[in-house]
Amino acid sequence: MALLDLKVSPKASRNTIAGFMGEVLKVSVTTAPERGKANAAVEALLAEALGLAVSTVNVVAGHTSRTKRIEVAGLSDAALRQQLCTILERRTRPSR
Repeated sequence: MALLDLKVSPKASRNTIAGFMGEVLKVSVTTAPERGKANAAVEALLAEALGLAVSTVNVVAGHTSRTKRIEVAGLSDAALRQQLCTILERRTRPSR
């Protein structure tokens, strides 16, 4: 089980994983931070990006804060970070 700290920007123009700021992953979601909607959007965004079921990604701390900690079942910390780095590299690589 992997843990990851996030900085979340709710009510953004699009859902995106922006990148790492040190050890913290910056994520933007379009939903408003009300009644857990932004938390659910963060869980869904990360699960989709990682190719995992939404039930394996959970906000475990910071439910009402922009700074959150998520838990990803089935991955080690190193494997999670490697997968996220690979996803981010693919997005920033120029097309040929």
